[in-house]
Amino acid sequence: MRLRPLLAALPLTLLLAGQAHAGLLFSATLTNSQEVPPTVPTTTTGAPRPTSFGTATLELNDAQTALTMQMSVSNIDFTGSQTTDVNDNLTVAHIHAAAPPGATAGVVWGFIGTPFNDTNPTDTIVTALVNGVGGTVTTKWDLTEGNNTTLAAQLPNILAGLAYINFHTVQFASGEIRGQIVRVPEPASLGLLAVGLVGLVGASRARRRAGAG
Repeated sequence: MRLRPLLAALPLTLLLAGQAHAGLLFSATLTNSQEVPPTVPTTTTGAPRPTSFGTATLELNDAQTALTMQMSVSNIDFTGSQTTDVNDNLTVAHIHAAAPPGATAGVVWGFIGTPFNDTNPTDTIVTALVNGVGGTVTTKWDLTEGNNTTLAAQLPNILAGLAYINFHTVQFASGEIRGQIVRVPEPASLGLLAVGLVGLVGASRARRRAGAG
């Protein structure tokens, strides 16, 4: 009887464990505090403006030839007309490497503004919010693209956590929000749990057979 809840969960556990190998997943949380130095957004008159922030999810395909990204940014003006002030206007957005948190590095791939390196092919789609300030970006960094480099050359930095996403504005030409690209741990524990459950089931059956004999 005790095994029934575990057995019921086994198919889902195995499915999730299998999905862990679909590709390498990364994430980035973009904040003012990660900029060097940290940024404090204000209007052109010096009044505080809403804190800007963003999130990003990234997936490196199995062949390690493309890094697909989805980003969402709030309180940065994607059109120049979402607010009446110009300080929050988006100017450019890039991936930088190689630098750990607290350090800066050069542009290795630009996807908004200059340099624009999403050219082989162009995958970037920028969508401004209809209601509110901000927008979303979907894009893909292909193997041979880069700002005097390539994805292939930058993969070691990305895998080592030495790359970051930067959104720049009129007020902060060097970057208003930044997020370090970090690996999302694979749910290896799910695989271990599945193995453990299989072993538990086998041991239980062996005991039942021994008892029956």
